[in-house]
Amino acid sequence: MQPGFQAPSQAELEVWNEQFKAIGEEYKALMEDLLPRMVPDDAAETIYADMRDAFRAGAESLMQDPSLLWQTQARLLEDQYQLWQNGLKAMAGESVAPLVTPAKGDRRFRDEAWTNDPYYLAIMQQYLLFSRLVEDLIDRLQGLTADQKRNLAFYSRQLVNAMSPTNFVTTNPEVMRRTIETKGENLVEGLARLRRDLANSAEGLNVTMTDRSAFAVGENIAVTPGSVVFENELMQLIQYAPSTEQVYKTPLLVVPPWINKYYILDLREDNSLVKWLVDQGHSVFLISWRNPGPEQRDLTWADYMQLGPIAAMEAIEQATGEKSVNLLSYCIGGTLAGSTLAYLTSTRRGRKVKSATFMTSLLDFRDPGELGVFLSEPVLKGIDAKLEQDGYLDGRVMAYSFNLLRENDLFWSFYINNYLKGELPAPFDLLYWNTDGTNLPAGTHGWYLRHMYLENRLVEPGGIELDGVKIDLRKISTPSYFISTREDHIAKWNSTYYGALLPKGPVKFVLGGSGHIAGIVNPPHKNKYGFWTNDELPATPEQWFAGAEGHEGSWWPHWQAWMTDNGYADADKMVPARQPGDGDLDILEPAPGRYVRITIPEVLGEAPASSGA
Repeated sequence: MQPGFQAPSQAELEVWNEQFKAIGEEYKALMEDLLPRMVPDDAAETIYADMRDAFRAGAESLMQDPSLLWQTQARLLEDQYQLWQNGLKAMAGESVAPLVTPAKGDRRFRDEAWTNDPYYLAIMQQYLLFSRLVEDLIDRLQGLTADQKRNLAFYSRQLVNAMSPTNFVTTNPEVMRRTIETKGENLVEGLARLRRDLANSAEGLNVTMTDRSAFAVGENIAVTPGSVVFENELMQLIQYAPSTEQVYKTPLLVVPPWINKYYILDLREDNSLVKWLVDQGHSVFLISWRNPGPEQRDLTWADYMQLGPIAAMEAIEQATGEKSVNLLSYCIGGTLAGSTLAYLTSTRRGRKVKSATFMTSLLDFRDPGELGVFLSEPVLKGIDAKLEQDGYLDGRVMAYSFNLLRENDLFWSFYINNYLKGELPAPFDLLYWNTDGTNLPAGTHGWYLRHMYLENRLVEPGGIELDGVKIDLRKISTPSYFISTREDHIAKWNSTYYGALLPKGPVKFVLGGSGHIAGIVNPPHKNKYGFWTNDELPATPEQWFAGAEGHEGSWWPHWQAWMTDNGYADADKMVPARQPGDGDLDILEPAPGRYVRITIPEVLGEAPASSGA
């Protein structure tokens, strides 16, 4: 019997009876919704097969090491015996220190009941001991390749975290209290929300992370003033209105990723990198990528280059008269920027770019981190089959995969809040952006995964050919600034560092604190995270960090100083502020434009087009 449980009255029993009926009806409807999803597509089936292979390899390794198997069994018995002994002492009134406590940063067990209530304390310790045992066992397995061990660790962690007592009604004290308080209404509402989220998901489950009604693109996010001055089938080019009387002569072109939308760089006025750049005196132009569907299936990496940065540079010359730009790129936008620079260099147009900045961008894919779990040859074949069938990769599938890299924070916490507690998530602009995804064209995405991630061809001279031109990153002489982040789980900084060693031109490498988003979107006034610099570029990231100097605050002013001190943004050659429409390009519509407003359901015809589309 649960602690603190009191027998309900007859009236309460009747209420509970009605709630159980409602829960049963919702559960039945949920099962009906799930049935059509029970047969996985080719991509999902290859991942399941890869998971089975990982566990089989782990089991074979363990069976070949009898001493490790015996030690694991002995430790399991010892832990259980000690836990039982501690329980007896606690029942006798003794004060007993826990055998194991949650790791720092593990927010699952914050409720006081996990430490104050013997029932929940025992459950938590049992789970944490098991979790630690699995992690240690995998770490000690011999005879596995690095990829096999990585895959086994990832899949095991997913299963272990799915088994957490916090994820079940009767073993989560917060959920139990909530269930008793609402007489089960939280479970009824939670099941209804689960069904709605399933309907809005592709593969897997895209949990609702925020109150989406609290935000609207162009109204309270992505609001830096500007205008769309050019567009083609793949992108719109935004020119932002100046906020200074004079601006740097050389325009700044921002190349964001097309996995997710650009406005992570323009969420709110107080954390908008775009607004900050404008306020520093830059003439900022930004590519807003189209959210593609089946009609764009044949778009290639070369198309993204020609219709993206190269078309934007030509448009900027029409708008400003300037023949060169400074490039500022982010994530896969940086991978494209590097490809574009190499292409322009090989076609003798390298001077079109005065400087290039790469924010958490991979050029060398030698270590993709846990993303590599989804990038083996068998898994890629499954993805290729799915891309061939649909013509695109649904961005909701990509979002689900990324969320599994931080499953407790980005999946299970919302699972508990939304479906077990039956609560609405709080408004949060960053999470709104995270759930406002984009699709990926078949012709681009499969090629990118295979040529970049799996085969790492971009680092090879002539390994990549774009529009008949074999490119070589080592020929790039454009001055470059690389900013990576220490806790990045998407573009690991050690791999981005190796990319910084490729260009022959002058390179500055900087390491920021925090992760892929927070470490980049780090406005100076918040004075957070810090960054490291080193004027040298030794052979390895470990050597670089050993000789690096730490600094407080944001890397943004350091980048601005690099731009001005080297004359890429020349303070001695300022020009009158440029307004959108002043040059040879007309204003097409106000920023943020149509493309960024179009959602995945609208692209796929699952929802009517919004008024801004």
